[in-house]
Amino acid sequence: MGGREISAGELHALLIAKTPETPALLDIREPWEAEIATLEGATLIPMGEIPGRVDEIDRTQSTVVFCHHGVRSRQVIAFLERLGFTNLHNLRGGIDAWSREVDVSVALY
Repeated sequence: MGGREISAGELHALLIAKTPETPALLDIREPWEAEIATLEGATLIPMGEIPGRVDEIDRTQSTVVFCHHGVRSRQVIAFLERLGFTNLHNLRGGIDAWSREVDVSVALY
């Protein structure tokens, strides 16, 4: 089911539930972006560092990949799927959607 989109609301529900199915969060934005706004518990691996740090990503755990608006994360998911990852989800609209739809305390930029 790799590469499916997940909305901010759907992700929020999964994170609140805190079940074994709760996904890991992979932030592929740049460090300066993560300083402005982030999701608690996310692992930051900037997009350009993904090829060299792919072993830091758990292939067995469901993972939601996110960026600012969801474009870069789709590209990273396509790359990781070519490496055999299968349980990846793109946060539709990125952290921008999270701020607008779930948590207004997360800064827009």
